[in-house]
Amino acid sequence: SIWYEQGGSMMLSAAGFVLAFSWFLPGYALYFHIGETEKKCFIEEIPDETMVIGKYRTQLWDKQANSFLPATPGLGMHVEIKDPDTKIILSRQYGSEGRFTFTSHTPGEHQICLHSNSTKMALFAGGKLRVHLDIQVGEHTNNYPEIAAKDKLTELQLRVRQLLDQVEQIQKEQNYQRYREERFRMTSESTNQRVLWWSIAQTLILIVTGIWQMKHLKSFFEAKKLV
Repeated sequence: SIWYEQGGSMMLSAAGFVLAFSWFLPGYALYFHIGETEKKCFIEEIPDETMVIGKYRTQLWDKQANSFLPATPGLGMHVEIKDPDTKIILSRQYGSEGRFTFTSHTPGEHQICLHSNSTKMALFAGGKLRVHLDIQVGEHTNNYPEIAAKDKLTELQLRVRQLLDQVEQIQKEQNYQRYREERFRMTSESTNQRVLWWSIAQTLILIVTGIWQMKHLKSFFEAKKLV
């Protein structure tokens, strides 16, 4: 499973996320199952100043129909989003279907969590909830037909607008890659420096220990009048 549990909630592991949903992809759709009041989170790597739009809809398991049916409008879903510094940038209660939007201001791993705090699931056998989640990132959040109608753009002008947005998003992703490389380099340099100092400390300890042993043996031999 690419989900893992941490602090009572389910989170998507980094390795699983890389295999399943690479951040290079403009967006993805998935569904997952949660129980009553259960919380599930996953990690999304996002460049800075990038818009993200998420849409979800829920279904409840019906034992009589033996299938998932659309959830009642009264069922509540809570969406919480944290930036790489674990600062909450969105925390809001929605209904059985919802749409949330946020813009990243810090590049890095953003945590997106969803959970139901409704007791209406108890009315259904098993209380199992299926959540369909669709996330769009960057220029793919734009509704180009709507933009074309609003700004009265020709097909060529609209295509140019799309290409400009794509170039801008590629530039943001390249900047994010440089940011990651810089952090990795700093971490590597820090690790190498610590290894060097640890090696020096070990060498000094060995030298001091050797000197102490030599003095101790000399004192022992002198006490025994062997030298």
